[in-house]
Amino acid sequence: MSPSRHRRRLLGAALAALLGLGTAVSAAPSATAAPAQPAPLNTPWTSQALADQPLPEYPRPQMTRPDWLNLNGEWQLRQSTTNDNPVFGQTLPERVNVPFPVESALSGIKRPANDNRLYLFYRRTFTVPAGWAGRRVQLHFGAVDWQATVWVNGVQVGGHTGGYDRFEFDITPQLNGGTNELVVRVYDPTDTPGLNIARGKQVRNPGGITYTPSSGIWQTVWLEPTPTSSIFSADLYPNLANNTLRIRVFTRGDVTGHSVLAEAMDGTTVVGTATGGFTDFSVPVPNARRWSPDDPFLYNLRISLRNAAGATVDSTMHYFGMREVGKAVVNGRLVPTLNGQFVLQTGVLDQGFWPDGLYTAPTDAALAADLGKIKDLGFNLVRKHIKVEPQRWFYHADRLGLLVWQDMPSMGEAPGTAAQHAQWETEVGQIVDEHRSSPAVIAYVPFNEGWGEWNLADTTRVVQNVKNQDPTRLVNPHSGYNCCSSKGDPGNGDIMDWHWYVGPNSPTPTSTRTAVLGEYGGLGVRSAGHEYSPNGQYFIYETHPDGTSATDRYVSLQRQALNLIYTRGLAGLVYTQPFDVEGEVNGFWTYDRQVLKFDQARVRAANQQLIAASKRLNTTGPPPGANVTGPGGRCVDVTGAWTPPATAPPTAPRSSCGTATAAAPSSGSRRPTAPCATRSRGAAWTPPAARPPTGPGCSCGTATAAARRPSASAAGRPARRSSTARPASASTSPPTTPETGAWTPPATAPPTAPRSSCGTATAAAPSSGSRRPTAPCATRSRAAAWTPRTAR
Repeated sequence: MSPSRHRRRLLGAALAALLGLGTAVSAAPSATAAPAQPAPLNTPWTSQALADQPLPEYPRPQMTRPDWLNLNGEWQLRQSTTNDNPVFGQTLPERVNVPFPVESALSGIKRPANDNRLYLFYRRTFTVPAGWAGRRVQLHFGAVDWQATVWVNGVQVGGHTGGYDRFEFDITPQLNGGTNELVVRVYDPTDTPGLNIARGKQVRNPGGITYTPSSGIWQTVWLEPTPTSSIFSADLYPNLANNTLRIRVFTRGDVTGHSVLAEAMDGTTVVGTATGGFTDFSVPVPNARRWSPDDPFLYNLRISLRNAAGATVDSTMHYFGMREVGKAVVNGRLVPTLNGQFVLQTGVLDQGFWPDGLYTAPTDAALAADLGKIKDLGFNLVRKHIKVEPQRWFYHADRLGLLVWQDMPSMGEAPGTAAQHAQWETEVGQIVDEHRSSPAVIAYVPFNEGWGEWNLADTTRVVQNVKNQDPTRLVNPHSGYNCCSSKGDPGNGDIMDWHWYVGPNSPTPTSTRTAVLGEYGGLGVRSAGHEYSPNGQYFIYETHPDGTSATDRYVSLQRQALNLIYTRGLAGLVYTQPFDVEGEVNGFWTYDRQVLKFDQARVRAANQQLIAASKRLNTTGPPPGANVTGPGGRCVDVTGAWTPPATAPPTAPRSSCGTATAAAPSSGSRRPTAPCATRSRGAAWTPPAARPPTGPGCSCGTATAAARRPSASAAGRPARRSSTARPASASTSPPTTPETGAWTPPATAPPTAPRSSCGTATAAAPSSGSRRPTAPCATRSRAAAWTPRTAR
């Protein structure tokens, strides 16, 4: 083991011990688990998930206290089609394992995705430890999808709407000193038409690029004792210019005359202290060690709340990384920076689904292993795709050194109503609040491909609100604004983001916005015995017969990306995807995390080459004679390999293709554009005379139904993947030789021809407690800027 790795292990062990992260630090009662249902696929952790209490680890690593009680385990359940009144003091008919969603096998329920019982009633009892006497008791929920109402001993203590952020209630007045009853009613309509909730990729009829829902409680439920006057949360912002950490502490109860002591620590050694109040103040971090993917060093932070006499009345442990995110001109183009240097952000589109637990990983080790697999493939970035993970996932990203773009879970319909928009914006604000202190999180992504977007003016407003809420991070306003249902380029934020399959391609950065490729790739290899699709159909952007072919193609794409870095200013790229997800089988790994389908060493080397090349640009220019090879991929038929004839010019536009047998969906799908290249199965591909071969091509295949044409304003957009599934065949073999011809982008920078993937349409496309639990929610005027909660 290298000395640096040994030091990281020692520091990690010290951090875990100091924060109490490994196991429960307050003994929980024995929690039996209901038997699991058979999972569609078993992961390496499926058998461990219910061997003891599910997910026993401390759920909030960013702020710890020594005493807590985990309420995960077997609960009672009743499912209903109607909004019944809760029943107290009675045993409910079913048994469910919290915190696994009811559609999952590990929940013990495994109900169908289209079950119409949208109301879930959970019940359990608990006893507060005697040692907590004299303190307030907080009831915490990591996340509940989608709307929760909570009763303790028959008294309603509160409610929460939003499936991706934490919430809590002070239940001290409702406790009875003995056995207490906890009842939770959850309403989760998923994609029921007209309701338009934030749901990401959950649908009741899963297929293609949309997946099985995760209804109900899906993150840890727990109790925590706090003093009457206590710390509620803390926002942490590093400042590398003066080696300080800016802190703002939020509290509960009466803190008149109180002060805050902050102590920055290297392991257990205090390196800097400061005293402040309840506005921003800074603690020194001398000779601060920079956090980065290469050296994800974490400091500890002890925050103490002291009364007027100077006595400590509450104390919490935190951690932080000293890093800054910004933008700078490098190689003549604006790029994002980490700690003042350009480092290419190359990552994967991680969707966070599991065959046994759906939204909920079977164990904490599984949650961490996913991130470890991504890092082992040589990536330094994860785009968490329209889902928000538990806080422990962010802790693992922080300690492993993976940058995170955090998507906001999208609504599924447009335009929707003003009330629906306001609710979604409230949830966005809560998500930013919850994760703003994670060093790994470097960018927020409010919109994706127009999903749930209602108009361009409000998109611009939402983007600015997010930037105002946390100006220390980048905002990627609209990932894939060049395709699908997008209303277009919002024109603000820090990043311009295209989606291009198979790719790669890149927008051209401006004086204020960097250029990234938010999605590309999608190379697929079938893996018999390691696949599961709810509807029996499988979706791949480009099918390969084996891992060698797929790896060859991947390395070729990365070579093209390198030239885009040099000549177009590409500063980040996100490959689809690390793991298969249900019927979408274009992952490096299978859905069950059992089989790595690509050559890890070659993938890692290709990724590390890009990162190293980007770092060199900070001091030297690109190598002489670097060219941009044509973006896009060669056409690959889903039923047989197609080899371009020798006469085919290497600069011709290309696309991913398939056989189209159904009309393109009206929204949320790829948009074929005219005139489209046509080819027969055995003939050379001929670009249309009306379109010069200077850009990527469009979709090809045998069309048997009309495809919708975009408006003139959509020029330059590639069509995005449809949520309809394309049958994938393991017998197909795309050309794997690298592109050999140089391609010169037109003077106007964006390609002149959008490109799309097409395939057999087999399913309809989709129509596209809070941080301060006792404080009023943020108010948003439709025409005015968002105003943060007054309690903040």
